Amino acid sequence: MKTLIVVSDSHGNVKGLEKLRPLIAENDYFIHLGDGVGDIREIRKHYPEKTYFCAGNCDFLSAYPTEGVLNVEKISIFYTHGHKYGVKNGLEQLAAEAKNRGCEVALYGHTHTPLISELDGVTLINPGALRMAGENAVYAYLVVNDAKPTCVLVGNGLR
Repeated sequence: MKTLIVVSDSHGNVKGLEKLRPLIAENDYFIHLGDGVGDIREIRKHYPEKTYFCAGNCDFLSAYPTEGVLNVEKISIFYTHGHKYGVKNGLEQLAAEAKNRGCEVALYGHTHTPLISELDGVTLINPGALRMAGENAVYAYLVVNDAKPTCVLVGNGLR
């Protein structure tokens, strides 16, 4: 069994990320889905072996990749910010790309709206936005046990 902390859209909220540091330390992986990828410099420095990230549309002039695939237990996870796949207008393109890459799970951000859904056999997870340390902060806690992913959205920004 492996555990992941997934965040997106921190937009300068380094304090919010620092509050998550104890969780990041005790979990197997940490993924930042862009729009504030520079906010994780210290986390990357302390946990390079477990930190994965991609650039978002607000990570201007970034040389970082805009997507990636992470193999965890017996599943593959596609991660991206989502803007290149039109996630504000639907999740069909994202699900199709994940399937095309042989992934059972797709992680994305961009919309700032936390959501867990399924489309065409792909589990789609948006952790919401970590942009504020207080009332709107949200992240995802993902557990992968063998070939089964289970996700919970955590935070005050949930409705």
